[in-house]
Amino acid sequence: MAIEKRRATAAEAVAGISDGSTVFISGFAGAGFANSLVAALRDLGPRNLTLVVNSATHRLSNTHELIEAGQVRKVICSAARGHDKSELSAFEKLHKDGKIELEVLPQGTFVESIRAGGAGIPAYFTPTGFGTDLTTGKETRRFGERDYVLEPAITGDVALIRADTADRWGNLTFRHAQMNFGPAMATAAKLTIAEVRAFSDTPIPPDRVQLSGVFVDRIVTIGA
Repeated sequence: MAIEKRRATAAEAVAGISDGSTVFISGFAGAGFANSLVAALRDLGPRNLTLVVNSATHRLSNTHELIEAGQVRKVICSAARGHDKSELSAFEKLHKDGKIELEVLPQGTFVESIRAGGAGIPAYFTPTGFGTDLTTGKETRRFGERDYVLEPAITGDVALIRADTADRWGNLTFRHAQMNFGPAMATAAKLTIAEVRAFSDTPIPPDRVQLSGVFVDRIVTIGA
């Protein structure tokens, strides 16, 4: 039976994402943003989304468009402030007014919680954040000479990731830092959608595959 994961447009790729979904969005420091898929999700219009994204306000990410359109109920991230400190971003204004929830995690905890979700680990102990406001109310435990905080894993309904190339089986390669959170998010989501620069009908050589197609459900070619 033929395997065909490619979709003709970003709109087709995000079809079926529903209200209340938890959506992972890749991207870090200007690399790996799935902006075409995010724009298509904005146009699709699901509401009450929970976004799991490293930065809620990065200037090169289209994530803010979902927030400004009123589609987001909660953001889980490791960076919530805008780059322009002279004024509040749309996200910051909504949070200040109590119209959007925010959960901030240290960046290492953020990615480890996603990795744990993909590995089927429900929670794990980490010393990061112990004794700070970020871990208020969380279970703590002492191992040896250090205190640790119990952090729950993060899983989601959908992951929107950006890669460099894909083949028809869904195997992906990434360009440099573009890889960032994408592979971990793909393992922790029920449905993974990748936008890529180039597509191949022949298999990517195994030694070049950076994310196995077993974790990728839909692909759309966006170009450079």
